Amino acid sequence: MALLLLEHVTRSVVLPDGELLEILRGIDLRVDEGDHVSIVGRSGSGKSTLLNLLGLIDTPTSGRILVDGVPLEQLSGPRRDGIRGRDIGFIFQQFNLLPRRTALENVMTPLLYAGARQFWRRRALAAEMLERVGLAHRLASTPERLSGGEQQRVAIARALVRGPRLILADEPTGALDVETGAAVMALLDEVAERSGAALITITHDPNVAALARRHYRLDRGALAPVEVGRALDESAEALA
Repeated sequence: MALLLLEHVTRSVVLPDGELLEILRGIDLRVDEGDHVSIVGRSGSGKSTLLNLLGLIDTPTSGRILVDGVPLEQLSGPRRDGIRGRDIGFIFQQFNLLPRRTALENVMTPLLYAGARQFWRRRALAAEMLERVGLAHRLASTPERLSGGEQQRVAIARALVRGPRLILADEPTGALDVETGAAVMALLDEVAERSGAALITITHDPNVAALARRHYRLDRGALAPVEVGRALDESAEALA
């Protein structure tokens, strides 16, 4: 059974002038536990909309999304929120860190809604994850005292701290230098492999995309598989 299954999913909105804007067109995607999928797409291709659907933040205009075989429309709002908080780790391109909260407090935040075992160990778990992304010396630093790359690593630690079943990474190495980016991707792969989590990476970087086992291109709202190697490089260059 698929962890997440999208069948003929579309998403459209009505503009103020009454015109219908089609953002996603007939998306089909199966994500199993342990999958590593990359999606390349330029600005305006529908990446953010697709991420919101994959993360159960939004619902499709038509088509179906199934979570562990259960159609999304059969899940109540609280149950959907619970799945999102427990099973999905988001790595946002804009970081979305809490201002005036330390790196440690930011990473602890998801654990405030965890079960008793993780809740009572939240400080130790957050500190351990920050150490794994190379920020053991920055636990007490607030976002304004962190560089862009350090903020990105805090965001990654926050996404991973609960051991999610699905990791959604939007340009996870966009603010990092090459060496740190490679280390972060290695960490994402390690955490995903160890826990059996699925990892979906949306990126412009063909080197990051190539680390996945399955590769897709999102173009004008349509999702299509691409081959790794030269075809993937050409796809990323065309969409940059």
